[in-house]
Amino acid sequence: MNRPRPHHAKAQATSWPWWSGGVIALTIIGALTLAPLASMLAEAGTIAWVTIFSDTYTQRIVRFSFYQATLSTVLSLGLAVPVALAIAHVGHFRGRTFIITLFSLSLVIPTLVAIYGIVAVYGRTGWLSTLRDLIGQDPLAFYGLPGILIAHVFFNMPLAVRVILMSLESVPDTNWRLARQLGMGPLSVWRNIEWPTLRGQLPGIALLVFTLCFTSFAIVMTLGGGPRATTIEVAIYQALRFDFDLSLAVALACIQLGICLALTLLSTLFKADTDIGFQGIAGIKREQEQGKGQAQQNPTTGLWSNPATRFCNIVVIVIASGFVIAPLLALILSSFNGSTLSVITDPTTLLAIANTCIAAISSAMIAVALALGILLSARHLRVRLGYEQGGQWLQLAGNMILILPPVVLGTGLFLLLRPFADVFALALLLVIVINSLMALPFVVRILDAPVMRAAEQHDRLLQSLGIQGLSRWHNIDWPQLRKPLALAFALSATLSAGDLSAIALFGSEQVTTLPLLLFQRMGSYRLDEAAVTAGLLLLLCLALFLALQRLLGGRHNATTH
Repeated sequence: MNRPRPHHAKAQATSWPWWSGGVIALTIIGALTLAPLASMLAEAGTIAWVTIFSDTYTQRIVRFSFYQATLSTVLSLGLAVPVALAIAHVGHFRGRTFIITLFSLSLVIPTLVAIYGIVAVYGRTGWLSTLRDLIGQDPLAFYGLPGILIAHVFFNMPLAVRVILMSLESVPDTNWRLARQLGMGPLSVWRNIEWPTLRGQLPGIALLVFTLCFTSFAIVMTLGGGPRATTIEVAIYQALRFDFDLSLAVALACIQLGICLALTLLSTLFKADTDIGFQGIAGIKREQEQGKGQAQQNPTTGLWSNPATRFCNIVVIVIASGFVIAPLLALILSSFNGSTLSVITDPTTLLAIANTCIAAISSAMIAVALALGILLSARHLRVRLGYEQGGQWLQLAGNMILILPPVVLGTGLFLLLRPFADVFALALLLVIVINSLMALPFVVRILDAPVMRAAEQHDRLLQSLGIQGLSRWHNIDWPQLRKPLALAFALSATLSAGDLSAIALFGSEQVTTLPLLLFQRMGSYRLDEAAVTAGLLLLLCLALFLALQRLLGGRHNATTH
């Protein structure tokens, strides 16, 4: 006797084809990337490429882009390796969790906020220049290449430390015990254990840092100090906003696109375990709890017990921590000045805060929706149909946006929409579109493992019960994915709130956000107002990050996921 199956009937009534989410997401991504790209390439067909490549200006900015990215990568990794080794050698100590958390902040701190803090420490009127003036020395030559390098190291050295430290902590305990039993010295441990562990990771980390520095926009535009320190992305911005030279802007955008494509293809050869960069602060609590359990049985105990070695390691940790803390402390102290109240109550500031929140929340919603569409279709391919490679290719489509830097995508959208509308009147909408696409790879990376793990655990049972569609999402997927979804949403909103590149292209006096307002006030040397604006932007980003995780992920989601 066949009995009715109410759950199955309900699921059928609210189900949709498994491929629909992926198709919709890919259609939207394709329309928002391929159409601007086609407009840009159509414009490129009329460009005299021989003239462009033979122009000394083009050659100079391309050469400087590679030069500053190479130096930044060498400095970031050259400092990150000893810092990571020092933390690993000292083991679990009081304040370790604080330092690791501090090194994770580079992912969520808005670029311009950190830049203001860096200027407050190293600029012509900063702490170090004031100290040099007291001893009769000239101020630091900060703007230009030195400022760019300091800012890039500030952002990328902590990220590299996290990745390298994870690699060192993945070494089996038996290797450390054997090294201790054999009486290995520091050089022997480095040669036989540490270097073989890092050798496979360093090329991938170096390529990641190089790509981040090569496509850097806000840092170079703010600290470049003139045309002699200009990169390709900044030159694109200048050609569009100041010179309105569309041919030059498109030519430079095509050059940047080709280089980013080459870097993306190269990254497939050198892969580093950079998951910690995407998980950010969310894993700190788990690491702290693991550290408590391991503190009494540290496998490296005894290898670096020499007092001189331990002292040197502590000095390295203190210097690296001070390098990261000083700009943040300078920013916080500068935020409270005589202009604080007037800036906070300024209608321009309030409008910028409202626009920033609108752009951040909207971008996060679009990014998470697109990522879920891709991942739920990829889940069916990989788990139910067993087509692992097809699912991975589908997910890769969400990451291909990395080939298109925001300035290049903005150039394409400008060319696409210019014949039909006032592009600057659509500024906020274009900012939302660009920022959502830029956040998409991060969201896909965060949600990938939880989505697939939940499917592997429950998919066969759900299939046998006929539970699918909205019924599956409400009863099974949402409770399991709530915390990683909250992290992904909060991170994408925070990244959007602190972004300058998109709003710099399309913003105006009528449409502004806090990053653009901060950039304008810094550029006009209204430093007291800029300090308060930077403090507001930092507070807004931290509030968004914590509040969205709490609201979407539940009470205990601020530290776990």
